[in-house]
Amino acid sequence: MTSAFLQLPRTTMNFVRLTQALAATFALFFLDACQTVDPDAPARAAMNAAILTEKPGDYFIGRRMFKTDYKMWGWIREPGKPWTTSRLVMLNEQKKLAPDRTQGKIGLDNNYIYRLNGKFSGETVYEPASDRFYPEFVLEGYELISTKPEPIYVTNDQEKPDIRIIMKPVH
Repeated sequence: MTSAFLQLPRTTMNFVRLTQALAATFALFFLDACQTVDPDAPARAAMNAAILTEKPGDYFIGRRMFKTDYKMWGWIREPGKPWTTSRLVMLNEQKKLAPDRTQGKIGLDNNYIYRLNGKFSGETVYEPASDRFYPEFVLEGYELISTKPEPIYVTNDQEKPDIRIIMKPVH
């Protein structure tokens, strides 16, 4: 009678081990099969390839990021460099008005890409809503490149003017 009683826990332990091994095997199988598909990956790959072909020069590439509550202009990078190297800037419009201000429709050009002529002044400008300082870019001219560029942010919500997300581009 004692030996039958001792066999029960051993059988239960074997069952538990077998169940755990099967659960781990199924989890590995199903997790390996579930990969996140990025629908924007081909467009981003094309964008990155195009960036690599940009000719060096005395200009910058700017991406407007209009936010209702903030006054910074957007992201500026050097030609041939990825958006991850860009800087969020305040625009000095004493020499040339920003494209949306020229049209009298602030934020109309949210998420547009421009070829910018100008320079970084070396100064920083305080933006009160974000409570941060941003580099000042003195705008001297611009040329519209795209009105429907590829996504460069972790979330597309960053492109929406009323959502208070300010994160650096990741693509």
